[in-house]
Amino acid sequence: MKNSLNKIVQSVWALGRELAGQNVPAPPVEAPHIPKVGIALGGGFARGLAHIGVLKVLEEEGIPVDFIAGTSVGSVIGAAYASGISAKELEEVASLVRFRDFSRWTFSRFGLFSNDKMAIFLRKVLRCKTFEELRIPLAVAATDIITGEPAIFTKGDLIDPVRASCAYPGMFHPVKIDGRLLVDGLLAHSVPATPLRDLGAERVISVHLAAHWVKPGGPRHVFDVIGQCFSIAQERMCGPWQAASDIVLQPEIGEFAYDDFVRATALIKCGEAATRAAMPQIRAWMPATVANGAPERTTDPNWRAATEPAP
Repeated sequence: MKNSLNKIVQSVWALGRELAGQNVPAPPVEAPHIPKVGIALGGGFARGLAHIGVLKVLEEEGIPVDFIAGTSVGSVIGAAYASGISAKELEEVASLVRFRDFSRWTFSRFGLFSNDKMAIFLRKVLRCKTFEELRIPLAVAATDIITGEPAIFTKGDLIDPVRASCAYPGMFHPVKIDGRLLVDGLLAHSVPATPLRDLGAERVISVHLAAHWVKPGGPRHVFDVIGQCFSIAQERMCGPWQAASDIVLQPEIGEFAYDDFVRATALIKCGEAATRAAMPQIRAWMPATVANGAPERTTDPNWRAATEPAP
């Protein structure tokens, strides 16, 4: 509509100039508005590899990603992408990663696994170690196990907040940050769409990995029991994040197990398919030059100063 109005204004001005024979300055043409797009990546263990397929399609289509928020595995992939790792590179990493790469058995009353190995994994993979160094502004969601309140991280050290966001209750030890004992962000923000709005996103794409842990044959072990309980609870907490979303992508990942890291290629394709199906809606947000695959907008390196209130 704005482009059409601009053309009409220019045509009227040209006609008036011709009739008057005067050198009348052209009226200013309003630049097309490119909305700031945020993508919220939910949790799902290995199923979260579908997020890579989502990012891959957005890259290919030239859709700018201005903000990212992640919960659990979504925080890992979000941090990697925000640090400058391309979707193609993430695809290569995903083909090699296994559960043992970021966890180890432990004897503890707080969980069956320690995710201290995840710190080593993240330091090896991520190209930044702090939020301030990231190419794309990022929010990482965790949950305070004492108060039940969300803990949203956008500043400082990157490694421990991501570890906390992935600390699935009963499986992984909680992570202590600044005196707070934190667990998986799914309890506070199963899909972190609201933190994206707080960062300044005008349009929000939420990726919800809706799938139960237990197959028709019943639970295989205690992990399935724990996971299914949280899966049921998560399905009943959809209201707030859906209200903050403009588009919800739900990749078809129901056939995959929570630990199906060996099926990374198929999971990524599920994310691709869901995103391609939604591309007509996403393109409708963009001016023609962006929707047709123009290079994405470079994130302002001073984004934090620009978005935070003055002290």
